[in-house]
Amino acid sequence: MPASLQDIALTTIDGQTTRLGDYAGKVLLVVNVASKCGLTPQYEGLERLYRDKREAGLEVLGFPANDFLGQEPDSDAQIQQFCQLTYDVSFPMFSKISVAGAHIHPLYQALIEAWPQAAGDAADMRARLEGKGIPVNPAPGVLWNFEKFLLGRDGRVVGRFAPNTAPDDPALLAAIDRALAA
Repeated sequence: MPASLQDIALTTIDGQTTRLGDYAGKVLLVVNVASKCGLTPQYEGLERLYRDKREAGLEVLGFPANDFLGQEPDSDAQIQQFCQLTYDVSFPMFSKISVAGAHIHPLYQALIEAWPQAAGDAADMRARLEGKGIPVNPAPGVLWNFEKFLLGRDGRVVGRFAPNTAPDDPALLAAIDRALAA
């Protein structure tokens, strides 16, 4: 087991080994993403957020996951191409992982343990999904694609936001600004 969240081994979408510790001193917005989800247009807002706040120290980190209705079935190469061609994504993307269930990646185990409850309207999203007969991951697990974890410059989780929290949501932006100012 890694000594800390910062030591967990990760693989970039192009196959390089890394860890969150390689982003030391940055504010990180960790997002599980999917290319065939109703929330996929959030890529555009995430990219805008990254470009607006990168020089201030923000890194958006995208982790493709196929845990919810098979909404990320493609290979890493296909995901990378989709993100670049469709949304001009330039923020770091990682190899596809599992963020829920029996094969959950250690990164997401640690993130959930560090911050078990998401801010935003997770209850509304949960109700909408259940109303459509879609099975949802039980709390405190990741509810759906595009859930967001915010890590401060010290590498600690300082917030978690529901999947339907848009990248330009005032509460998310305020939390990012607080973390950047710390």
